[in-house]
Amino acid sequence: MKSKQIVLASRPQGLPSSENFRFEERETGKLNDNEVLLKTWYISVDPYMRGRMNDIKSYAASFQLDQPFSGGVVATVIESRSSSFVESDTVFGMLPWATYCIEKAENLRKVDIQSAPPSYYLGILGMPGLTAYFGMTEIGKPKAGETVVISGAAGAVGIVAGQIAGIKGSRVVGIAGSDEKCKLLKEQFGFDEAINYKTAKAMSKVIADVCPKGVDVYYDNVGGEITDAVLDNLNFHSRIALCGQISLYNSTEIPMGPRVFPKLLTKSALVQGFIVGNYSERFGEAFAYLTQWINEGKMKYTETIIQGFNKLPDAFIALFSGKNQGKMLIETE
Repeated sequence: MKSKQIVLASRPQGLPSSENFRFEERETGKLNDNEVLLKTWYISVDPYMRGRMNDIKSYAASFQLDQPFSGGVVATVIESRSSSFVESDTVFGMLPWATYCIEKAENLRKVDIQSAPPSYYLGILGMPGLTAYFGMTEIGKPKAGETVVISGAAGAVGIVAGQIAGIKGSRVVGIAGSDEKCKLLKEQFGFDEAINYKTAKAMSKVIADVCPKGVDVYYDNVGGEITDAVLDNLNFHSRIALCGQISLYNSTEIPMGPRVFPKLLTKSALVQGFIVGNYSERFGEAFAYLTQWINEGKMKYTETIIQGFNKLPDAFIALFSGKNQGKMLIETE
């Protein structure tokens, strides 16, 4: 069977461009025992993939030149030579950016699309939701009456992290990049306040005004000048969950910022970086809580779904200008 795929044509310098991606056509090959033939349905694009485009050692292996990109995919089983799956099953896996592929059964997980939309398994019930859960509950540990600030709050992780803090009884402040996103955070997702960082002229003062009792928990998805401003407002024994630094991912050199350690020292603050894989043995716990909160109506979600496999590079690049609300996905069908 013929399949379209997208490979890494060149490594980007700064912001990725369409020249870094190349479309190819290939044969899927022969189906062997314990393998399934899959038709791609939804493909996730995520900020962490930018680091994988570089040829440097990190927590995730680099994408290789002239080889397909890969990431979270929800797919439909077209043909199976495995006892674990039958035709028409819906599965999740870390799969290539391709319209069709063959994968070993042990690398796939069946998902229930009757209890949740298939796209949710790439978002609130997938890596972003799990990331939000562990970063907030294990590092942030918000308490009733505390103030929690979340940068990148209108993204796939930020929306979930903010609602978890609200469930725990905290006052939640989101930082996002438009008035529309700020309105969404307050009206749809229950944030108490929201700050548009693009129109705020003095972020440190704006945060101080919105957080008159200071900041107890900071869930950092962004880094850069926004984080510098939040750190000015930390409370004693505050906690910082270091989840992402998207403002720096396309930098060709590390910008010089404030020396943050004195602020952390004098506030006895905890800072912990993490990746969701650190908690892989507890994914079932997070999945159960997230599902429960959705079913109870305590948690809502939103997605930015773009139609068409050919739009994958554009969707990925759009992440870095904040064009998504919630999870950014491609639907191939």
